[in-house]
Amino acid sequence: MQQFNEDQAIAFAKSEAWKNMDPKERAAWQLEQELLCMPFQVFQESVEEALGRPVLTHEFANRAALRLEMEGKAKPPTFAQILAMLPQGKTVVVVCDKDQ
Repeated sequence: MQQFNEDQAIAFAKSEAWKNMDPKERAAWQLEQELLCMPFQVFQESVEEALGRPVLTHEFANRAALRLEMEGKAKPPTFAQILAMLPQGKTVVVVCDKDQ
């Protein structure tokens, strides 16, 4: 895949050509690009739809893992594995009871 340079990425984003892609195609295409070529929220929602699960922002630091999961070559990370991706000593987890 040809990598966009900064000007090409900006032009693609402004053209909104990504709207013509289905979510899985959009997610797979953007995961291959080094530069963000669409609004991040659109990218994140596309990846979540393609994977069928919530994807936390810090998971995008490992695009290769997301690609492997999308290709069915890797299982989704557990919640513990997702938390382990965060810096130690800087993680706060809030547990909410859905019934309250």
